[in-house]
Amino acid sequence: MNRIHRSFRRPALAGAPHRLATPLLGLLAAAVLAACSSQAAPGEGEMPPPEVSVAQVLERPVAQWDGFTGRVAAVESVELRPRVSGYIERIAFREGDEVAKGDLLFVIDQRPYRAELARAEAQLASARSEAQLARSQDTRAEELLASAAISREEHEARRAASAQTAAAVRAAEAAVTAARLDLQYTEVRAPIDGRIGRALVTAGNLAQADATLLTTLVSLDPVHVHFDADEQSFLRYQALERSGQREDGGNAVRVGLANEEGFPHEGVLDFTDNHVDPGTGTIRARAVVANPDRIFVPGLHARVQLQARGERPALLIDERAVLTDQDRKYVYVLGENDQAERRDIVPGRSVAGAGPNGGSLLVVQEGLTAEDRVIVHGVQKVFFPGMPVAPVPVDMGDPAPAPQVASAAAP
Repeated sequence: MNRIHRSFRRPALAGAPHRLATPLLGLLAAAVLAACSSQAAPGEGEMPPPEVSVAQVLERPVAQWDGFTGRVAAVESVELRPRVSGYIERIAFREGDEVAKGDLLFVIDQRPYRAELARAEAQLASARSEAQLARSQDTRAEELLASAAISREEHEARRAASAQTAAAVRAAEAAVTAARLDLQYTEVRAPIDGRIGRALVTAGNLAQADATLLTTLVSLDPVHVHFDADEQSFLRYQALERSGQREDGGNAVRVGLANEEGFPHEGVLDFTDNHVDPGTGTIRARAVVANPDRIFVPGLHARVQLQARGERPALLIDERAVLTDQDRKYVYVLGENDQAERRDIVPGRSVAGAGPNGGSLLVVQEGLTAEDRVIVHGVQKVFFPGMPVAPVPVDMGDPAPAPQVASAAAP
């Protein structure tokens, strides 16, 4: 029985290795085919180099400008107060309007002042009548004295009376002039051209002479822009002036508001304070800027650029090409075999309007040459120095190319 049992088991054991080898051979054949296919097409499956925009470094003369922050102020600012006391009878302007010099703004009750003027004129008429009588008596006294019909004392008394009445006339004339001025002051008029503020006193209220604030008035064109320069800049400007490097356009100023790009407004520096503030280490300066379109309003924040020196040759790049690595600034330039090479740079100031489309460009003080080509758009696609890229030439300062939208294939 044992021989019969073993005879039945041997064929099963003999066929098992053949069944196990079949799937192993299949896997081995698949791996060999995959290896052969990879060797047959070495470029398939690899990502192509990323497309980036490359621009030549610009070299052109630019002026050096320093940036500051300032505030807009009116050249003339007036707080209107009445010169005479009285009740406000009428407000003759619309709040916030522009007014011209001499325009009527407020009217104070004129009746008491008209009455005072009439009284002063009546006193003047009486004084003139008395003066005329005194002159006639003085003339008659001279004739009587010549014929010895009057004493010398009487003659001198009449002459003194004539002089007193003449002085009374002059006093009455002065009183009339003062009364007319008071009547004139009941009409409060604009002393300058400008924009009127809100009425701080309404009709029916009592206004005290030289005390009650009626409204405010500010001039509009031109305007002042006040800004503070630090001590280092001030000393540098003095050194440039002594060396003659600020003679050409050294007082030129450019101004931009908070909602504006760049510095579209031009002005001139017309005042520098006579001392440095020891508390802040700054010195106050003032620029005059034209305001024909009424863009500037007193109190607005302003960005100011002051020209430090005349034009000098400089290397310019697009600010969007600059990357930051901790405290260092760097760019990627196109190297040999279209590889991205890192260059550490020392950036300078931004130059508004230096680009071909009127945009701003950045001055590079160190790290680049005029022959370098900088990767401007697509720097986020460069992951490491030496990475191959597909360069697309553009002009420095050009906007980024619009992304291409792939159209859906027709079914």
